[in-house]
Amino acid sequence: MLIQLHFSWHDVLKNEFEKSYFQELISFLKLEYATYSCFPKADTIFSAFNHCPFDKVNVVIIGQDPYHGLGQANGLCFSVNDGNAFPPSLINIFKEIQRDLDLPFPNSGNLERWANQGVLLLNATLTVRESEAGSHQNQGWETFTDAVIQKISEEKENVVFLLWGGFAKKKGKHIDRTKHHVLETGHPSPLSANRGLWFGNQHFSKTNIFLRKKGKTLINW
Repeated sequence: MLIQLHFSWHDVLKNEFEKSYFQELISFLKLEYATYSCFPKADTIFSAFNHCPFDKVNVVIIGQDPYHGLGQANGLCFSVNDGNAFPPSLINIFKEIQRDLDLPFPNSGNLERWANQGVLLLNATLTVRESEAGSHQNQGWETFTDAVIQKISEEKENVVFLLWGGFAKKKGKHIDRTKHHVLETGHPSPLSANRGLWFGNQHFSKTNIFLRKKGKTLINW
């Protein structure tokens, strides 16, 4: 299994690739992809990094697992390939953007348009078996994505981290909050949103307010 990663990330993460946990993870994935139907497609596992080079990262959104339905996942957290129905969490994300920025509800759930603007859409676990949520957890991905967050924290400054829900907030322990801007709220899933923990967070306008203050390009959400 080739690690198809933009060169800017390869330079930053090369030490991780040489560690034993990562070698074991790759061996696990080779067997899983050969034996089961797994998502996303092997050549899109690192899409988050390939659409958003290290030097372009201005915003980080942290998800948990890829979608495990057929044809949904495309390597970007919360994003779905065109032609798929919008999952409930993504619908609530778009509803909040409507409320926050008075933008129309989008026709596409493919968030490559965000990634290409400098939004790293990072799942904590980058792969999953079909119809088996969480099936690739605790195999090494979490260690890898912790290292990614830490590298961004250490080597960049004034990045906006959007931490949605308890799981993402725990990943936030690797962020130096004296250098970066961290926004936290509930998860956009219906379970959380329907309890009043998501809507009204205004994370999208707050992100752009911070980016403008730092002289950075705003995100067209």
